Amino acid sequence: MSAEYDMMVEDILGHLIAFPTICERSNEALIDWVESFLLALGARCERVPGAHTGRFNLLASIGPETPDGVILSAHSDVVPVEGQPWTTDPFHLTKHDNRLYGRGTSDMKGFLACMLVAARTAAALPDLKAPLHLVVSCDEEIGCVGVRSLLKELATRKFRARGSIIGEPTGLHVVSGHKGKLAARVICRGLAAHSANPDRGCNAILLAADVIGSIRALQQELLEKGVQDDAYEVPYSTMQVGLIQGGTALNIVPDYCELGFEMRFLPGVDPESWLDRLRQEAARLCDSIEHARVEVEVVNSYPGLHAPDNITFLRNIMQITGDNATGRIGFGTEGGLFSEYLDIPVVICGPGSIDRAHKADEFILDTELAAGVQFVSRVVEGLL
Repeated sequence: MSAEYDMMVEDILGHLIAFPTICERSNEALIDWVESFLLALGARCERVPGAHTGRFNLLASIGPETPDGVILSAHSDVVPVEGQPWTTDPFHLTKHDNRLYGRGTSDMKGFLACMLVAARTAAALPDLKAPLHLVVSCDEEIGCVGVRSLLKELATRKFRARGSIIGEPTGLHVVSGHKGKLAARVICRGLAAHSANPDRGCNAILLAADVIGSIRALQQELLEKGVQDDAYEVPYSTMQVGLIQGGTALNIVPDYCELGFEMRFLPGVDPESWLDRLRQEAARLCDSIEHARVEVEVVNSYPGLHAPDNITFLRNIMQITGDNATGRIGFGTEGGLFSEYLDIPVVICGPGSIDRAHKADEFILDTELAAGVQFVSRVVEGLL
């Protein structure tokens, strides 16, 4: 890989990092820039609005309009930087030695930069036998929310491709599976009273504590009797409470308490059945406590991903990376949604490390970025 080629991808990454596309904010300026870049190459481009105003997905295609193309996909949004001890400007690409610092360098504007280099390569090849598709999505970081409108549109059109590569940072190792996620809000209601006479009220915080006990018991059951997959670092599905809020004053028996609850579930596990169990346990608690009520509301969910090892597309990508076996990851991606909506093979593979994501001084190595360019170039060669 020439130094000139490396600098081209670094220059593109610098432009992408300069757009502060923090999740739940507009990504329109970045989409404008990427679309202009791709239109100049002759790509066919289409925007599809996300779930919220000012956020957009972009689909671009280069090559013939045949059903056997390959999708390269990256989300455009990044997590916030407030409160983090950055030593560089997170929205200015800064290079020290062989590290490229900036919010999103690993997660996952580094792969987006590689995608744009791949588009430039594909546009220069007059004899592509299959198209290269690029998907740039929005609002991935808040639960894979934004891409659904695009995937729904493509499913309506019966869009087909031989497979999709979601370029989340995996160190360019092929990942064929990840867990799904369900996020829920548990609202516990009681009856307010003066704290001098607590028996005249119903303490919603104590009710919430009982619900947390039920969640712990269900988690233990998942550990001891649930589905297991040793390919994952945590080989079972998990439940946990990450947020709690309740009470107004120390001398008031609280009549309201809210829990933020999530489940990370293995592919093939039905989270709704466990959520039903939680609702049943909550109802049992309320039956024995006067004035107690518990509501469980699903806030967001997305499916896991599981690609069988004998899929041709998966094996072809493994030949490019040199992997002898595929991996599994605990964090979620848009891959399960691509598989569910489009019914095509999906692999997760991109440069950089997830261990650097969401932290201060996020970075990608220049050698990792160059390897990402080589990877997508090999994918484009497969379209000849």
